[in-house]
Amino acid sequence: MNRIIDKDARRRRIHGRIRERVRGSEQRPRLAVFRSLKHIYAQVIDDRSGRTLVSASSHDKSLGLKSGGNLASAKEIGKIVAQRAQDKGVKKVVFDRGGYLYHGRVKALADAAREAGLEF
Repeated sequence: MNRIIDKDARRRRIHGRIRERVRGSEQRPRLAVFRSLKHIYAQVIDDRSGRTLVSASSHDKSLGLKSGGNLASAKEIGKIVAQRAQDKGVKKVVFDRGGYLYHGRVKALADAAREAGLEF
């Protein structure tokens, strides 16, 4: 149990350092990623006004994803969040990996968002 708490505390500390440098604006909002064991979430956030422009998650039943804890669903969420962002007029974003390593599901989501048209 302590290892899980320590691991999460480490991720939060790293995420705090990242957030000191990564800021979203109206012209270039922040694409923030959060992952749990079962799901993955992505939000496009304008930090200056403090509002979420678009979001997508594997938790949403209407998407029909069987599981959120795999690469296939991360790719699907990346495509969906990119499409929704483009519908709102957002073409460029800054990527916030949320303190996670840029590997696995986080990388798959980012690559899918790029392929769908978002520029990082």
